[in-house]
Amino acid sequence: MPASQHFKQRARIALKDISLQSALGKLGEEGFVAKRARVVAETPEFEFLRDEGRRIKDDVLQHLDIYLERYQQAVERSGGVVHWARDAAEAREIVLGICRRAGARSVVRGKSMVGEEIGLAEALEEAGMEVVETDLGEYIVQLADEPPSHIIAPAIHKTRAQVAELFRAAHAKLGQHGPREQVADLVDEARQVLRGKFFAADVGITGANFLVAETGSGLIVTNEGNGDLSATLPRVHIVTAGIERVVATLDDASTLLRLLARSATGQACETYTSLHTGPRRPGETDGPEEYHVVLVDNGRTRMLEGEFREMLRCIRCGACMNHCPVYGAVGGHAYGWVYPGPMGAVLTPLFVGLDQTRDLPNACTLNGRCREVCPVKIPLNDLLRKLRTLQFEQGLAPPATRWGVRAWAAVARRPWLYQLLACLAAFGLQRLAGRRGRLRSLPLAGGWTLVRDLPAPQGETFMQAWKKREAAR
Repeated sequence: MPASQHFKQRARIALKDISLQSALGKLGEEGFVAKRARVVAETPEFEFLRDEGRRIKDDVLQHLDIYLERYQQAVERSGGVVHWARDAAEAREIVLGICRRAGARSVVRGKSMVGEEIGLAEALEEAGMEVVETDLGEYIVQLADEPPSHIIAPAIHKTRAQVAELFRAAHAKLGQHGPREQVADLVDEARQVLRGKFFAADVGITGANFLVAETGSGLIVTNEGNGDLSATLPRVHIVTAGIERVVATLDDASTLLRLLARSATGQACETYTSLHTGPRRPGETDGPEEYHVVLVDNGRTRMLEGEFREMLRCIRCGACMNHCPVYGAVGGHAYGWVYPGPMGAVLTPLFVGLDQTRDLPNACTLNGRCREVCPVKIPLNDLLRKLRTLQFEQGLAPPATRWGVRAWAAVARRPWLYQLLACLAAFGLQRLAGRRGRLRSLPLAGGWTLVRDLPAPQGETFMQAWKKREAAR
């Protein structure tokens, strides 16, 4: 259930969480940001690839109905079945129906954001099935009974000590007695526990990074190989994916792959890139007996028809949140739903409703870093501005905000008044700051000064400084 209406309260808690701040601090100098910068610097054609990625996705969105039909026909030729889900409830019912017909008691899941979006794991558990997350990060948050906090690193908010404690508590009954403190040891422990789950599972569920209309293949990338085990060992393989994940050809998928890994984790390519095309054929030694694809709309067609169409270009790399100063301060759980960071601040209101997510479009400084790093050049800051405009037009912004915007607009339309008030404010703030050059508190700016000082202006406005410069020349 979305909890985005509590963003402000969740953000305050996150800012005071020392362990969370320590974990989030690793995003920058030693994490995804630095790794992306290095690998992009080593790829001189990266900007060309971004333009190609945007072109590929725009072409798909322009002819989405055609490519989806081609994809369905290709899947059916390979022996698979395509199911269409208008919303989350219908998607859950389709998957539950497949699992019941298969007599499933145990289900293993690879990482799938659409699976999180439709609440699939909870539905399967309520139906009496054992559900095991096989992505290491997803497995960690499953043990912690928490949602993911990042779309590619679900447990990025956890420190190594916290993971060790979770494993110690969960695995003792399985014969794993630890303590294991090093990353390699923790990974090895998870591998030993999960290996038996793969062999015992009746159904494996994965997402898809891309769906290839040319071949009817589902393409997934992982660094752990869990996606391959989830797809090939169980008797039934189910793919859940949004309708916008389709691409025309394998060549197009290859171009997008070159963008995905570099943008997501700072790798030239992921460790495993796998194509799954239909069920096991006669004479093959592995693979599922049944292959199903559940294509989920859940509001995407509505986005396709409107002014937020560009958001459907997203390839779910997470680069926008890695570089976002707001996400870097409060983490993913503060956003209150499946998609955090800048992409979540756009997607969640569109999926859940602006009335339930009124703080998210405003959880942004509009600094534009997300737009600069997006591999398919989604203008995220522009889309957030559009959402703010819709909020204002629909009367969803708080009364103080609406009155404040109207007052600012009235002043901004009168340059002489704007300049006068700016001069008075600059002079007054400089005097209040004194020799310190900063303000520890300020009326109407408590949200800023609660966690940082406000730098004081130099005592004159830009226009005043410019006039002096021109006069001196």
